Amino acid sequence: MTNALRSGGFAAVLFDLDGTLIDSGPDLAFALATIMREERREPLPYARIRPHVSRGATGLLELGFGTDLPVPRLDELRLRFLEAYAANLCRESRLFPGIAELLDELDWRQLPWGIVTNKHTRYTEPLLDALDLSRRACCVVSGDTTPKAKPDPTPLLHAAAVTGVAPDTCVYVGDDLRDMTAAKAAGMQSIVALYGYLGPDAEPRTWPAEAYLEHPSQLAELLWSHD
Repeated sequence: MTNALRSGGFAAVLFDLDGTLIDSGPDLAFALATIMREERREPLPYARIRPHVSRGATGLLELGFGTDLPVPRLDELRLRFLEAYAANLCRESRLFPGIAELLDELDWRQLPWGIVTNKHTRYTEPLLDALDLSRRACCVVSGDTTPKAKPDPTPLLHAAAVTGVAPDTCVYVGDDLRDMTAAKAAGMQSIVALYGYLGPDAEPRTWPAEAYLEHPSQLAELLWSHD
């Protein structure tokens, strides 16, 4: 666990959703398998899908159907994929091991925590409701909450404003380069969730981050070693 967080108190912790707080990969894989079966294709094993989950619907469809799909065909498959996913949002999605305990500690210490995701509200809100997180988060910023999504810093700056804290007093935890890029541009401290959906070509140690987590439980140690 590398720690280069600057010393001093933190006013809020912000999290990416998929691959950081929630292990939603199995349900996204189920949606892909549903479409592949409809197209009379053999579904891919989950071990092959998991590293590509952070690529979103288009990336998963390209994994299953190839990268040379005509745009109209890709758009049609994407619509069907999203419909299948919306119908199975919390079939198997769960908090990553250690996240429940981490959020409990943040609540106990009265350190606000929120969510900034590129997932659209249509999917974010039902998923958070199903996992009983909506009422606990200080803010939820989805991919369509602000005009721009990550890697643009706008969603993170909006989250800080809603929470009522300065951006440079926030920590952002995510599992993708766009998360770190957005955090850096927003002036926030950034932490990579190495347990998340890192792509096969990802080099997280080269990303602009202050710390790296092998497990969510390490975040508490990072934060409160500066008390």
